[in-house]
Amino acid sequence: MGDDRDVATTQIDICRRFQVDPVSAPDDLKVGIALNVRTGLLPINGLRHPPRDDTTGWYIWAGGEPSDNPNFFEPLHVKHLVEWCPEVLPYLQLPPGWRFLIAPGVEAVWQDPTLLEVT
Repeated sequence: MGDDRDVATTQIDICRRFQVDPVSAPDDLKVGIALNVRTGLLPINGLRHPPRDDTTGWYIWAGGEPSDNPNFFEPLHVKHLVEWCPEVLPYLQLPPGWRFLIAPGVEAVWQDPTLLEVT
């Protein structure tokens, strides 16, 4: 992606396309990310729980379903996603309760109310 303004514009455009109000994912907050996103494994998946503390609520991984291993997701500041997995940047302002799945020529974005349930 290009500069920060291009990313922000693309994020807003995606929120408009899915008729949702954007919820920011500031660069200094964290996502949970699986190391497998750096391997080239596809598709790339993301889901967003409500933000808590110093997190955005986003969890990002590659392949099918995420592992149940408690160490599957590592904390990573949003600002480092440009190096790790820039293709997810356009989706980061989707609000909690939303998911995406992307691969070359594939984009699926949907609401998942179960992500908002308190456990």
